[in-house]
Amino acid sequence: MDFIRIIIAILMPPLGVFLQVGLGKHFWINILLTLLGYIPGIVHAVWVIARK
Repeated sequence: MDFIRIIIAILMPPLGVFLQVGLGKHFWINILLTLLGYIPGIVHAVWVIARK
């Protein structure tokens, strides 16, 4: 299941984080990072998914 979440995180980083942790602090951080740059959003999303 983590593999599918990582693929989703690459395509839509906030959705990948939402599926992993819900509407928590990491979701909003990822929204901000994705708005500032797509790559930082992807890196953060993959980190959140791999950490759990």
